[in-house]
Amino acid sequence: MISYIKGELVYIGENNIVVDNNGIGYSVYVSARTTYNLPHINNEIKIFTYLDVKEDSLQLFGFLNIEELNIFNLLITVSGVGPKGALAMLNDLSPNDIFLAISNQDKNTLCVGKGIGKKTAERIILELKDKVSGFNSDTSKYSIQSNLFVENKDDKNDAIAGLVALGFSKIEAAKAVEAVYTANMDSAKIISLALKLL
Repeated sequence: MISYIKGELVYIGENNIVVDNNGIGYSVYVSARTTYNLPHINNEIKIFTYLDVKEDSLQLFGFLNIEELNIFNLLITVSGVGPKGALAMLNDLSPNDIFLAISNQDKNTLCVGKGIGKKTAERIILELKDKVSGFNSDTSKYSIQSNLFVENKDDKNDAIAGLVALGFSKIEAAKAVEAVYTANMDSAKIISLALKLL
């Protein structure tokens, strides 16, 4: 899994940045909130990432802190909420805002994100209210069920991306990964076993 990228910030766009790491420029989608808090161009940056793997594209989404990444990962587990929708919510809402809205079943607050209507907001509340616990509005601290953010959640996708980077087609990579994958297997192990089939 690509947990984070550390390197030189070389470009800031409307909804993405480019980070240079050892001569490779990584284009990363970020929220407006993240853009506002970025350092100046040519400064070093560490950005936590989520890799979204689709049949025809690989997209990185980036966050300046682990709290934003965690709430992003939480939101995309909801049916109908994709990575860009979850990122749009983070344009205007902090992780604490989102947790508080879910805890209070405040669908109007959740509707600020582009593409997040009332029905989707209701679904977010319905599917996540039991996964959010211990929110304390006085201290702005929250806790999440410990089994929610398992690190191997996206390891199959990361393994496919890794195999594609090695020169295999996405179809070949996906078939090999599916053939070797078992529960709780990390991406490195998946790639190691998949390479034996390719």
